[in-house]
Amino acid sequence: MYPGLVVADADVDADKALLVRLNDWARRYTPLAATDPPDGLVLDIAGSTHLFGGERALLDDAVSRLGALGFTARAAIAGTPEAAAALARARPDTIVLPGEEEHALRPLPLRALRIDPQALSGLERLGLKRVEDVLLRPRAPFAARFGEDLIERLDAALGRVRSSIGARIEAPSYVVERRFFEPILNPEDVTRTLHKLADELCAMLLKYGEGALALEMSLFRVDGVVRRIHMRAARPTRDPERIALLFREKLAGERDELDVGYGFDVVRLIAINVDRLDETMTRLDGQAAGEDLARLVDALGARLGSERVRVPAPRDSHQPEEAGSLAAPGLRLVGGWLPPPTGAPADRPIRLFERPEPIEAIASVPDGPPLRFRWRRLLHETIAYEGPERIAASWWEGEGHTRDYFRTEDRVGRRFWLFRQGLFGREVAVPRWYVHGLFA
Repeated sequence: MYPGLVVADADVDADKALLVRLNDWARRYTPLAATDPPDGLVLDIAGSTHLFGGERALLDDAVSRLGALGFTARAAIAGTPEAAAALARARPDTIVLPGEEEHALRPLPLRALRIDPQALSGLERLGLKRVEDVLLRPRAPFAARFGEDLIERLDAALGRVRSSIGARIEAPSYVVERRFFEPILNPEDVTRTLHKLADELCAMLLKYGEGALALEMSLFRVDGVVRRIHMRAARPTRDPERIALLFREKLAGERDELDVGYGFDVVRLIAINVDRLDETMTRLDGQAAGEDLARLVDALGARLGSERVRVPAPRDSHQPEEAGSLAAPGLRLVGGWLPPPTGAPADRPIRLFERPEPIEAIASVPDGPPLRFRWRRLLHETIAYEGPERIAASWWEGEGHTRDYFRTEDRVGRRFWLFRQGLFGREVAVPRWYVHGLFA
């Protein structure tokens, strides 16, 4: 019937992926943006309309930009997400003030509310085709015959019940941005903009006594592509130079050049995670204690990837091999290692093996210290020892044996941390010996 009609198979997955990319693009207007499948976006623009000259200017800008990207867009603004979605489909280019939803929705077809198709078909057979046809009648019969979904969608659209848009990305704690009338095309301009945004962000953090732990820089290209660069700091920071350095190291570590394309018209810097950061005493060089280590961790994380940088951290376990771990920098730790008393020798070796290594040991009595032991084919004769230090098994995690630890020294001055596993005659018939670590 229509020879010129072009038909193509639908690709549902590709459509969903495209909608997600458009959702990221729409965050140029507000951090709170969500997809409204199969073909819509919902933006919470409260508090951001003044950046665009008002609601009408924002609406026109969004439709115009989507048109430039090749999309035919229909948009509306209302006090509830459901009302805005219905108006965009049935009466686009409409702006409804909060509280005026009922007046605006009354003449709309019920189909605009996207209620259940079966319920919609039943309502249309009864001659009820518009929203006002339901609003002017008692609610109870409709709920009994067509289900609660119809009433719930009406109440949500009219603002009688609170509803959220389910934003794909949670609203950040702090946001600063620059918008350009003419897109910037030079990477050096991006760097200068980043420094200015870092100054503004740190001023906000200082005002509320907080520091940034996780940061994101978003670069919005005029052709709809959004570039996001994430960074995490080892400790809370509000130092603009340090924040700028983090992003420079990130790009240098990835050997990545900014794909400017047709230029960036929005550059945004946000603090995703923040924590309390009180003022601290500085040294004569102007740096706070521990700041050098934090800068090193940040630089390594930016160059190598934060998932590849770890610091030693204590764990809540009395088993020596499980009492320590490698944790991400900046992670809040529970507990800690207790230092030995001043002047006392260390009760744990400097080098602890990941897994104890078995040895052949000879003791004068079954529960006594080893007189001689063979480790890695070498025979060692004990001339001094301390112990035992008894460590019970983790019975709540399953079967295990008691360990008796000894600090021993051989004739050439090498010091070992040995243990006998299992109580003689009670837990095992013949205990086994292991070396678990070496002292300096």
